[in-house]
Amino acid sequence: MAVERYEDVEFGEELPEFTPDISMPKVVQFTKAAHMHFGRFTDHEEARKSGLPGAIVPGIMSQGILAALIHRWAPSAQIQKIDTVFRAPLIVDSTPSCRGVVTDMDDDNRIVEIDLTLSNEAGETRVLGTALVRL
Repeated sequence: MAVERYEDVEFGEELPEFTPDISMPKVVQFTKAAHMHFGRFTDHEEARKSGLPGAIVPGIMSQGILAALIHRWAPSAQIQKIDTVFRAPLIVDSTPSCRGVVTDMDDDNRIVEIDLTLSNEAGETRVLGTALVRL
């Protein structure tokens, strides 16, 4: 069930987890739209030649996935700020998990703070962040 109002949110609430599509076709589509024509994003072999474990998901795509998690949970939410830390590359064609949890609530301003994570199949957090969301 989608959250529509600030009053519908509970402190400690977990956002519904989802598995974003970071398959090569989706990443290629994203990099074309963003004019990010770099082999480290779209070619596993080229990425390996430069010392990476494979093609990596662009950081701004990871941020977009975190924002998508918020909007899947609360479609009319206004993201005021999103801070992101990239701990390790997220590999194209993997199956990550995207999660969030409400960690603070500002009743006066109707703003919710959400901790966000993108983890790989081994459960290792690759990207984490915090968002301030107005409802």
